[in-house]
Amino acid sequence: MDEKVIYRKPPRSTALACILSIFFPGTGALYNRQVSKGIIFMVIIAGLITSLTQGPPLFVILLASLLLAGFYTYQILDSIQTAKSINRKALLGDEEEEVEVEEFPQAVKSGSVFWGIFLLALGGILLLANFDVISYDTVFDFWPAVIIIIGVKFIVDYVYKKNNSEN
Repeated sequence: MDEKVIYRKPPRSTALACILSIFFPGTGALYNRQVSKGIIFMVIIAGLITSLTQGPPLFVILLASLLLAGFYTYQILDSIQTAKSINRKALLGDEEEEVEVEEFPQAVKSGSVFWGIFLLALGGILLLANFDVISYDTVFDFWPAVIIIIGVKFIVDYVYKKNNSEN
């Protein structure tokens, strides 16, 4: 009798994660279903690029350039390693990966108005800047507030879930 060989396709392509990270920093993490990490990577890259365009002293530009190059390389390697880890867990049949994949749709189903309000506010601010009601310089000076708002949202979500699990 002929034996059938079953080949299981890896859930994540390391090549695609690498290519996405090269062309659009942070999207490799998004491809690996690490949404928070992907967004944080995008914000950090944007902040480093913004610091280069502000025209500070030469040593700050050199430092920011080195940080940008290092972080850019790190996020590429991180997306590749994460894809390999996901594939390894799927091959070995670890239970942890199955639980993580099952939890992801629950987070989407729960519904959060935060991201809708956040994107509406951001779009409104940028639209006002396009019509010269406010200055782009003023808008981009406050980009770290985005990181603070996202951090506060994560803390509130954590506390809310912790209080609901105790009840």
